[in-house]
Amino acid sequence: MQIEPLKQKCEQLFRDFYTEFRGIHIDQLERKWITISMVVIGLFVGIITIDAFFHGVNPPSKVETIDSASLHLSKEFAEDNLGVQVDDKDNVTVRMVAGRYSFFPKHITVPAETPITLRWVSMDVLHGVHIPMTNMSTMIVPGYVAEITTTFPKPGEYPVLCNEYCGLGHNHMWSNISVIAKEDWEAPEKSSAKGGSNHE
Repeated sequence: MQIEPLKQKCEQLFRDFYTEFRGIHIDQLERKWITISMVVIGLFVGIITIDAFFHGVNPPSKVETIDSASLHLSKEFAEDNLGVQVDDKDNVTVRMVAGRYSFFPKHITVPAETPITLRWVSMDVLHGVHIPMTNMSTMIVPGYVAEITTTFPKPGEYPVLCNEYCGLGHNHMWSNISVIAKEDWEAPEKSSAKGGSNHE
């Protein structure tokens, strides 16, 4: 093998580069800023490395995927299963689909001061969803299920807006959530976790 000549060639290139670099005049102030920049970059890389290996800060591994092209065939996100559902444990779940240029269903009714799990999927492109006056804001990535649990603090009308540009009709992409007092809300018929429906 010709490892030795290759090694010598690399060493010679490195020596030539180092010699040329040493010949460049760098002002003292510039040298200080280069040093500070390198220290900051090294600090950030160190923090990321420590978080990844010692604190377990990594990209999500329990990601729920779904085939966006066949949502209508899936049990959970079939058209009849969209909207508000209540399971046997009185957990309120809302399933919605985002597609250019609307959210489906267009209107739902939920109770105030109740934890609500919102499950979103996209049928086409990347969408964002934002509900003003709540902590509800997330990305809806095609092929993945986005899940957020939130509570609507008080009764009222809450718009559901797309905050990720998704095409020419983006500014018309909206839906509406009517939040009514907990004691006045009539729960839909209880269903299994992925069955039943109550969409409007």
